[in-house]
Amino acid sequence: MKYILSLAFVFTCLFTSCKKRSDSENQTDTKLSYEVVFREKAAGVYEKWSTGEDSFEYFYEYTDRGRGPKFSEKITLQNGVIASQTISGVNYRKVNIEEKFSSNPSTVSWSNAKGDGESGYNASSLYFRFDGTPAIYEILAQNLLASNNHKVKLYPEGEASLLKKYNLTLKNGASVELIAVKGLDMNPKYIWLQSNEMIGKIDGNLHVIRSDFKSERLNMKKLQDSIEIDYLKQEANRLTHKISQTLVIQNVNVFTESGGLLFNQDVVVENNVIKNIYPFSKSKTLNKEAQVIDGSGKTLLPGMYDMHTHNNNSRGLLHIAGGITSVRDLANNKQLKNLSNQFNTNEIIGPRIVTFAGIIDGSGPYANQRNVVSSLEEGLKEVQVYKDLGYQQIKLYSSIKPEWVKPLADKSHDLGMRVSGHIPAYMTATQAINQGYNEIQHINMVFLNFLSDTIDTRTPLRHIMPAEHGAHLDLQSKEYIDFVNLLKDKNIVIDPTVALFENMYISKVGEVSPTYKPIYSRLPVMNQRGFYSGGLPKSGYQIERYAQSLDKMLEVINDFYKQGIQIVPGTDGLPGFLYHRELEMYAKAGISNAEVLLLATIKSAELTETSKDYGSIKVGKKADLILIDGNPLEDISNIRRVELTMKDGNLFYAKELYESLGIKHFK
Repeated sequence: MKYILSLAFVFTCLFTSCKKRSDSENQTDTKLSYEVVFREKAAGVYEKWSTGEDSFEYFYEYTDRGRGPKFSEKITLQNGVIASQTISGVNYRKVNIEEKFSSNPSTVSWSNAKGDGESGYNASSLYFRFDGTPAIYEILAQNLLASNNHKVKLYPEGEASLLKKYNLTLKNGASVELIAVKGLDMNPKYIWLQSNEMIGKIDGNLHVIRSDFKSERLNMKKLQDSIEIDYLKQEANRLTHKISQTLVIQNVNVFTESGGLLFNQDVVVENNVIKNIYPFSKSKTLNKEAQVIDGSGKTLLPGMYDMHTHNNNSRGLLHIAGGITSVRDLANNKQLKNLSNQFNTNEIIGPRIVTFAGIIDGSGPYANQRNVVSSLEEGLKEVQVYKDLGYQQIKLYSSIKPEWVKPLADKSHDLGMRVSGHIPAYMTATQAINQGYNEIQHINMVFLNFLSDTIDTRTPLRHIMPAEHGAHLDLQSKEYIDFVNLLKDKNIVIDPTVALFENMYISKVGEVSPTYKPIYSRLPVMNQRGFYSGGLPKSGYQIERYAQSLDKMLEVINDFYKQGIQIVPGTDGLPGFLYHRELEMYAKAGISNAEVLLLATIKSAELTETSKDYGSIKVGKKADLILIDGNPLEDISNIRRVELTMKDGNLFYAKELYESLGIKHFK
């Protein structure tokens, strides 16, 4: 690889005419500071400074409701690539992190969350850490721009490539560059540069902006959003296949509304409506103009429902690839209807959002930050605002004052809106239900009901306490039986998101999380590495205890289901793949595969009042369909083997969708 500018030289460009510094000048500390903004609130800081020629130190920290990383990092460069690196601190969930990389003329070696390793030295390869500060993005950007083919091989594995470079002018007149990088994550990573120096990195709700560009942050975000949307529109055009006026899925096994299979059927679709379903016959003459899809040995299911999502423009494609065509959005910004319209028109590939839930939280250090109110009066006004926007549900969060719950619920119910959410701090689920909740998000909130109303559930204690004590819940106790009766009497819906807790409670640092083990090797390098972080910190007796608490959560889910309490499958995480795991966990809990699939389809359609058109395969309904390679009634994990998805008259091949994200298909 060609020699590229070191960061020390880059730092100088900010303050001089870019002449080479003397050795003494290179020893001078010139600290650059960046603000970290999370969900539009100042949340932390990123700092970097030179400690010598080609040697640098970094500090990075931000907070999110008691969580958040804190890292110190040291890097030495040689010809622009990392020669040595150390990282220490805690990750987002406060798990201790120690990572090292070193090199010599013949070998490189590393120690990270995955373990120790080494490889032959390659002067043009770059070590990409598992977790740490944003420093690596700046170094990678410089290497990509300097590379002849705009690609960089990564240690321990992987390759990053420069998708595109945009030359832009900000409102303050500054000329800057925005580069899009492929190969790290499922979606392009965007890095802002000026004079080869990183001035910003905007990634969803997390923004890292150099202090002298703080006033330009929202403008930068607007420009990046426009570029991202243009890219996604191009991908939608490339990956969408229009369905012929008549389409026949031939010789396929059809999942029925009663949970069985009709074997060897032909399903005829005309103009996005299921026109006919009848037994397959080799002698049958088909319309010569019909589009025919061979369904032999495959299962046809209705498009599934993810009942707990938080959507953005880049997540929709993963839902469709995973066979999810309808979702509930359970907290987002107030511009969500715009995104929904883009999904519905296929301007951007994504599911239809069938339920919009507006979030309301109280102020404080652990506030959700999406929509915070400081008084009950403000909260009541927000309920009306969401109703006027066409939202059907209000989600209350952990910092809501307990005495606000009933008036907020009453107002919501008066407007015909459901109420759900986290259980506010210093309140129990029983109290929340009696004051108006229709639904509880997350199975840990159920378990907290049996611990205490003195737990500050705004903090990570809402996860830790059920992990520590959940295993002891007695399903024969009067307290538990009374709670179950309350759920039944009030028709309360439970949204468990139990796969999240499997990842928190079971995964260990340095080992692939069991939640993602079936698919991790198919994913890009950064996604893979995130699965080694270990969930909640745990050691000693906690390892077995947390596993027992997860088992108890599954036992409770099964008991709820058997007693007629409605369970809705949702993720609150990685679209598609985590949903498949959620369904597997219900089967592991003891719910039959057929019943699990009914929860994912017609029962969710009924709850969201969309069953007239969606949720089952019947003549006259919309052709919202997914084709599975195999039979998920025999093995629920076959739900991962989606071959194609049909939505709103469009056909999507999962292999093509996954490949566009750098994901290997299951085959």
